[in-house]
Amino acid sequence: MSTEDLLHNPKRGVNAGVLRGRLAGSVELSICPQTQPKPCKFFPVNFNNSLPVMEAFQLLQEMTPYIKFGHFTANQAILEAVAGERRVHIVDYDIMEGVQWASLMQSLVTAKNSAPPPHLRITAVRCCGRKPMVQQTGRRLSEFAAAVGLPFSFRQCRLEPDGRFRSKAVKTVRGEAVVFNCALHAPHQAHHAARSVGSFLAGAAEVSHRVIAVVEESGGGRREGSGVVGRFVEEMVRYSAIWDAMEAGFAMEGNKAREMVERAILAPRIAGAVGRAYREDEEGRRWGDWMAEAGYRKLELSSFNYCQAKQLIGLFSEGYGLEQDALNKLTLQWKSRRLVTASIWSAAPAAGDLESQSILPRL
Repeated sequence: MSTEDLLHNPKRGVNAGVLRGRLAGSVELSICPQTQPKPCKFFPVNFNNSLPVMEAFQLLQEMTPYIKFGHFTANQAILEAVAGERRVHIVDYDIMEGVQWASLMQSLVTAKNSAPPPHLRITAVRCCGRKPMVQQTGRRLSEFAAAVGLPFSFRQCRLEPDGRFRSKAVKTVRGEAVVFNCALHAPHQAHHAARSVGSFLAGAAEVSHRVIAVVEESGGGRREGSGVVGRFVEEMVRYSAIWDAMEAGFAMEGNKAREMVERAILAPRIAGAVGRAYREDEEGRRWGDWMAEAGYRKLELSSFNYCQAKQLIGLFSEGYGLEQDALNKLTLQWKSRRLVTASIWSAAPAAGDLESQSILPRL
């Protein structure tokens, strides 16, 4: 069964072996054509200059669906939104290592039609001071695209010094299908101020686009008026669920692998979450809730997207589940406790109107 069959023909089901291959390819598996003299590995760029962090990130990808669930759900929605287009432009907030895009590139190339694959352009929206790191990501993505035969270009777009996104910094070309992607669920990802993320999502309304994909942590949302204790408890419940799921996923790997992930990724993440729990602000707002309040249109997820997610979590430990509480949203759960939510949206009012709304979080 081809990748095209998997992506666009739900009646034929999802083949676990092919899906497993796509999963491995999203991190480090060589998926270059066999005619290539040297294998092309797509391995994460070390943003934190810490080998243990990247080793822990790779272990987390291999042993849990935490990262891949968000990437694959967003990618499938993107593939369906740009089907048949000759030029595709993805504007990606905090691209980090770029591991999300390896499987999407492969899917674009293996599309079952007589036309050549589309030209893919990625604009990486980055923070100040990260230019060399994002350049490295761009080089690796370019090498990967060349290896699989995908026309590709890459550029950077810097956030303002105050962290805000300006849509004018994104250069679009007539006739290209534009996609905005905002994945905020990677455990080793730096925390981003609410004003920065909000300006990116609001700015998307100023650019003609096909879809906005948002992936975020869930289950730790703060309730209005809950106070410090309430916010702290909600964060504790969320990280307890992640910890629980990790113990099940790493059962065959031994304590050493789990301890590496706990020490290199989860411990710093928990420390940051506890610190933010003591601040009376709106940092705990779920972006899906904000977008619904701001008037963004919900785009329905396909039945195949749901089936793919279901098959994905079936490759990992028992205990994972899916929740679809809205037509545009899927949530990964561990024993009924929410971990990660992916949601798909379309255009809203002009960004200037959104900036003036009180629901836009403040820094």
